[in-house]
Amino acid sequence: MISHLQSCEALVLRHTNYGESDVILSLFISDYGLQKGFAKSARKSRKRFSAVLDPFTQAIFQWKPGRGHFWWLQDAELLTSRIGLRADLQRLALASYGVELVELMLDEGQPHPAVFELLCCFLDFLERGGDIFSAKLLFELRLIYLLGYMPHLLHCSECLKIFDGELIRFDAIRGGSLCLSCAGSAGLAVGLGTVGSLARSLNVGHKQFDGFSFGQKTLQEANLILQQVLQQVLPREPKSMQFLS
Repeated sequence: MISHLQSCEALVLRHTNYGESDVILSLFISDYGLQKGFAKSARKSRKRFSAVLDPFTQAIFQWKPGRGHFWWLQDAELLTSRIGLRADLQRLALASYGVELVELMLDEGQPHPAVFELLCCFLDFLERGGDIFSAKLLFELRLIYLLGYMPHLLHCSECLKIFDGELIRFDAIRGGSLCLSCAGSAGLAVGLGTVGSLARSLNVGHKQFDGFSFGQKTLQEANLILQQVLQQVLPREPKSMQFLS
């Protein structure tokens, strides 16, 4: 059977050298999800692949179905290289962390156009010099939300009481925010203002990163909340966390 050449836009997440000149690319595609592509002689062919092998690069790839889940990559047209991310160590670390979170939280071949848009906009925001702390908060929050792992924020996850200015606690294992009566001494003490900021942030489209400003207390408490949630859903700690730290 003859396999017809197909094409799609893809984000390069990482690459692995194979043999003397071949490359295996880990790709993220809006309509196909996570995919592996085999680029034969890619390190020798400047005409076909030289500009599209680095992480965070976005390109139009031409491909044919290969063995198993692999795609045979035939050619590529560069859309954006995001080379600026590789010039700043802190932004490189955060971009790598974002990519790894997506790889850990999505199954191979699982299409998710909104997560694809989120990751691309996150990388673009970092490259143009956006605030790294708000970028990390918004990316984690939206990824959790888009994949269906969002905890309860503005009401108690057990008695469903709506909060109205009182002190609250947060416990991801028990579903999110807790009133003091339900929480007892368990959970993390957080401000109602912090969970309110997280809830309001979700009212803005997942592609927008500009225009946000979070106070230091909100950033600190939100980081603890989101790390609790991620610990519950991730199969392991991201390797890039040490680099990011």
